Amino acid sequence: MILIVLVGSWLVLNYISGGKYQKLRKISMDGLRLSKMVNPMLYILDRLRITTRFPFFFYKVQRSIQKIHGMRYSGEMTLLYLGEMMCYSWLLLGLGCVMSIGMGDKTGLILGGGLAILLPAAMVKDLHRQVQVRDQDILMELPELLNKIVLLVGAGETVQKAIAHCVEVKKEERDHPLYKELIRMVGDWDSGYSFQQAFESFSKRCALQEVSIFTTTVLLNFRRGGNDFVLALRDLSRTLWEKRKMITRTRGEQASSKLVFPMVVIFMVVVVLVGSPAMMMMNM
Repeated sequence: MILIVLVGSWLVLNYISGGKYQKLRKISMDGLRLSKMVNPMLYILDRLRITTRFPFFFYKVQRSIQKIHGMRYSGEMTLLYLGEMMCYSWLLLGLGCVMSIGMGDKTGLILGGGLAILLPAAMVKDLHRQVQVRDQDILMELPELLNKIVLLVGAGETVQKAIAHCVEVKKEERDHPLYKELIRMVGDWDSGYSFQQAFESFSKRCALQEVSIFTTTVLLNFRRGGNDFVLALRDLSRTLWEKRKMITRTRGEQASSKLVFPMVVIFMVVVVLVGSPAMMMMNM
C-alpha cells in the first residue's frame, strides 16, 4: 500500500510540476546523479517553503555549496542538492517497501525508513567535510605562496606581478582551491577590475580568516613596498606555517585512526587462521 502511495504521488507531483523547474535542472553541478528525477522534490520544497521555514539549515547548506561551487547560482544549487537528498530518501523508502513485500514482514520497511533518514544527514555531513578539506588545502598552500611573494618582491618585483608569476608557475594546478581562486583573480585584473576590487573578491570567495588577514596585509602595505611590506608578509607567513604544521599533524592522526579498524579485522582473521587448526586438533 505504501509503495503504491509513493509511486502514485511521485507521478502526480511530476505531472503537476511539468516544466516549471526545467531551467533549474539545467544548472551544472558536480556530484548530482538524480537530476532527471528531482522535479517532484523541487515542487515539494517550493510548496512547503522549506527555505523560509528552516532558514538556518538552508543557509548553512548554501554556505557550504558557495565555498565548493562558487557564489553564482548557489541558491539554485542548494535547492537541487536538497531535492537530490529527498530523491534518495524517497527511493530508499520505496526499496524498503519492496523488501517488506518480498520478506513478508515490516523489517524491510523499517530498514528503508531508517536509511531514508540517515542518508540525508550523511550527505550534509559529507558536504561539510568537503568544505573542511578545501579550507585545509588552502591553508596548507598559502604559506608557501607567501614565501614566494616575499622572495619576488624582495628581488624588485611589484606585488601584482609577483602574484601573477606564482599563478603562472602553478597554472597546471588549477583544480587546487587556492590557485583556482587566484587564477580567477588574475582574470579579473585582465578584465579591468582594480587590484583592490579583485583582491577583495578573492578574499570573499575563499571565506577564510587567514585569507582575509593576508588580503588586508597586502592591501595596507603594497603601495608602500620596501622592507615594511616584506616584514609584514614574513610575520604572517610564520603564523601560517604553524597552522600548516597543526593541519598536517591532525591529518596524520586522522589517517592513523582510520587504520585501526582494518588492523583489528586483520588481527581477527590471523587469530582465526592460527587458532582454527589448534581447535580442530583438540577436538580430534
